[in-house]
Amino acid sequence: MERVNQTSTVSEFILLGLSSQPEDQKPLFVLFLTMYLIIIMGNLLIILAIHSDSQLQTPMYFFLSFLSFTDICFTTAIVPKMLVNFLSEKKTISYAGCLTQMYFFYALGSTDGCILAAMAFDRYVAICDPFHYVTTMSHHCCVLLLAFSCSISHLHSFLHILLLNLLTFCDSNIIHHFLCDINPLLKLSCTSTFVNEIVIKTEGLVILVTPFLCISFSYIRILTTIIHIPSAAGKHKAFSTCGSHLTVVTLFYGSIFYVYLQPLSSYTVRDQVATIVHTVLSSMLNPFIYSLRNKDLKRGLKKLIE
Repeated sequence: MERVNQTSTVSEFILLGLSSQPEDQKPLFVLFLTMYLIIIMGNLLIILAIHSDSQLQTPMYFFLSFLSFTDICFTTAIVPKMLVNFLSEKKTISYAGCLTQMYFFYALGSTDGCILAAMAFDRYVAICDPFHYVTTMSHHCCVLLLAFSCSISHLHSFLHILLLNLLTFCDSNIIHHFLCDINPLLKLSCTSTFVNEIVIKTEGLVILVTPFLCISFSYIRILTTIIHIPSAAGKHKAFSTCGSHLTVVTLFYGSIFYVYLQPLSSYTVRDQVATIVHTVLSSMLNPFIYSLRNKDLKRGLKKLIE
């Protein structure tokens, strides 16, 4: 594999990808191209259905439309470069391109988590405090929640990119991954990564875990409220409005925690599979998960297609 001199600074990285076998490249290209097209089409349909149906102009669908938009941007920061590399002999990415990809990877991924937390809060207010729902989840409040989610996520990403840019990369420029991620990059640095690791374990952990804790708290309160609903029909309706969201949260955060809540030294190639789950698979499945059990959204999609 290509290596650079110990005394020089790396100007580009080699992304080894999911497989080094030449016969795997075209099948992987077809697979991920198909998944990417499904992500684009599925999430665009969700956005168009929500914005074209007046009955879907509620806080829950407001957040869902932005979740779909973020999913499109999130995968676009990753998959096109993967597709190019599947068909290229030299699977390189420039230093600037690597940091740019990582910036959007973390900014948009964190935004996804924050939007999921905002959606959980919306369900909490709707079920646990329905009489104040209209005032609590006003359009102004929803816009502020969304603005906060985007701002804190981009600041989080900018901080990590800034610290990463202070490091020196030499000797090896081979990334054992299909994208530029912080753990495999830190392993390539020939200068101290102490500050980076401290920030990851403090600020990074707060940004990662806080939305999940908000979601967990919301659903503990929701489940407590549902248990006390006297009618079976009322319980079923409450569960049906939360089931899809819980499925998405489990898929998204389960794979993220597997990858990032472990020591840097234990990071292995096996973590690529978990990374695919929260970067590509969850974005592809989200439109199906949210529409299959949602009568209002299915009606909106039917009206849009017709």
